[in-house]
Amino acid sequence: MDTLQTLEQRITELEIKASFAEDMVEQLNQVIVRQQAQIDRLIRELVELRDRAAEPGAARSLRDELPPHY
Repeated sequence: MDTLQTLEQRITELEIKASFAEDMVEQLNQVIVRQQAQIDRLIRELVELRDRAAEPGAARSLRDELPPHY
């Protein structure tokens, strides 16, 4: 009988650990989804900035490149 209780206790502990592991995997998945959305947004912004810089009227003079304190 003691062996049966020990086995039941071990199974219960494993179920608890599995439950925590599932929760952690779900949390990590949510982080990955948020990070991918952020990466996608940043890529779109980068493409937009490159497109703006490539426009013919986008040429800048060296005067525009001076720091504001000059």
